[in-house]
Amino acid sequence: MAFQDFDYISERRKNEKKEKVKKHIIVGIVAVVVVLLLIGAVAWAVLYMNHKNKNHNEDKDKEQAAPSADKAIQMLCASTDYKQTCLDSLTKYVSSNPTKPKQPKELLQASISVIATDLQNVYNKISKIKFDTPELKGAFEDCKVLFEDAKEELNASIANVHKQTITKLPSSTPNLNNWLSAVLSYQETCIDGFPEGKTKTDLQSALKSVKHLTSNSLAIVNQLNALGSINLGAGRHLLDTDQNPETPMSHLDDEGLPEWMSTEERRVLRSKDVKQTPNVTVAKDGSGQFNTISDALAAIPDEYQGRYVIYVKEGIYEEYPIVTKKMVNVTIYGDGSQKSIVTGNKNFVDGVRTFQTATFTVLGEGFMGQSIGFRNTAGAEKHQAVAIRVQADRSVFLNCRMEAYQDTLYAQTHRQFYRGCVISGTVDFIFGDAASIFQNCVIYIRKPLENQQNIVTAQGRIDKHESTGIVLQGCRILAEKGFEDEKMKYKNYLGRPWKEYSRTIIMQSEIDSLIDPEGWMPWEGDFALKTLYYAEYGNKGPGATTTARVKWAGYKGIITKDIAQKYTAGPFLQGNTWLGPETKVRFGLV
Repeated sequence: MAFQDFDYISERRKNEKKEKVKKHIIVGIVAVVVVLLLIGAVAWAVLYMNHKNKNHNEDKDKEQAAPSADKAIQMLCASTDYKQTCLDSLTKYVSSNPTKPKQPKELLQASISVIATDLQNVYNKISKIKFDTPELKGAFEDCKVLFEDAKEELNASIANVHKQTITKLPSSTPNLNNWLSAVLSYQETCIDGFPEGKTKTDLQSALKSVKHLTSNSLAIVNQLNALGSINLGAGRHLLDTDQNPETPMSHLDDEGLPEWMSTEERRVLRSKDVKQTPNVTVAKDGSGQFNTISDALAAIPDEYQGRYVIYVKEGIYEEYPIVTKKMVNVTIYGDGSQKSIVTGNKNFVDGVRTFQTATFTVLGEGFMGQSIGFRNTAGAEKHQAVAIRVQADRSVFLNCRMEAYQDTLYAQTHRQFYRGCVISGTVDFIFGDAASIFQNCVIYIRKPLENQQNIVTAQGRIDKHESTGIVLQGCRILAEKGFEDEKMKYKNYLGRPWKEYSRTIIMQSEIDSLIDPEGWMPWEGDFALKTLYYAEYGNKGPGATTTARVKWAGYKGIITKDIAQKYTAGPFLQGNTWLGPETKVRFGLV
């Protein structure tokens, strides 16, 4: 029995040993599995964290490399006056064009495209209106022309931005300012053509958004110019500290002439003889190829290259010539501003809209008028009666004469330069929304109607971002012969604000005593008195004393030389890129 017990114990021990071994094996296997699982978990965690960090760094790099469209839009809209309109329009563009780049250049281009779309929508709406009087129908006909002009210049702006690199965009600022300012002016001219009433009010409301969008685009252009060049794709701003925003690039070649000029234009500009060899001659006596200026203009070849010169012999030409947009780089010169004269008598009282009363109309870019006169003989009693309307960019008038009463010279849009001219009139007789400089001109104030006051200028800037204004430099403001003895019986002023941001600068000019000591006249009530910009610099004569001038917030008084310099032909008109030596232009102050 003892042995049996021993055997039993031995077997039990064997079994226990086997169980222990089995347990050790299981524990070992489990331990190995756990270790492997732990190693896998750690490895996975490491890989996960590396991947997460990598993605985080990539996202961070992307954020630095290309800020969100929202940030770009916020930045561009910051300088605008109608921020919500800007944010809404550009955000809508980004949403509808998710694959397109969102650089400042593309966003600027988009902001201009939105204007064109909105303008077309307004035109489509007003086209459906039934205009039931000749006056309303005529105003709408003017609007159709003005809308086409606006669309054309919006398209030019879009194309200009599209072809520029981001770093070259600031060099486009003068042209973009020029075109977009004109677009604003066209809208306002369209509205002005309608008589007071519901139709005009409805049109103003319809064009309100277009006006705000155009203002915003101008603000964005000027912001980009002030910054120099911006490259959001690199995640930083590149500021061109050497660039003076007030002095755009001149693009002159080695001869000091504009790069864009043709060989023929260069020859003309180098010539010391002011009277160039004409392509055709106009003469009332039949000694030229044409008897009228209109016929000579109509005969200009469609694809003519270079400057086309028309000589107008002495005579009185009763006609209404129009230098159309297709007629670019045309020169018309005569035998003298009191010998070769274009005359007409269209006027407001007889039912013609101011826009259409001009005796002579210039639309073609690069026009030059020399030694020729333009008259509207309707008389003071006929009120608005324009002698010449100028819409052409880079237009020049040398030794010309503009004579009428109310609204003599309509400097409508774009960049215009006048030198050695004589301009006479009564009420608002130099008016419009061009960027215009009158240099060494004689400004004659004529006898008005008994109930009228004389005002030399009525500048029509409607937005503070526009690059427009009237500058009289080195001029003489006098009473016309025959009015001298009565000049003190009437109130005579340098200007009044036709539109809210009217801008006029009189500098280095002689001002006669007939100018009222207050100098400037309000339009109506306190309209524009805080927002206008009127200034004087270096003037002389009994009417130049500023001690009793108006106290409006917008009247700047006598400005500094540095500020006055900004309104000379170089910075204000970019004249060093297109005004040739025959203009004898004064580019600075003396």
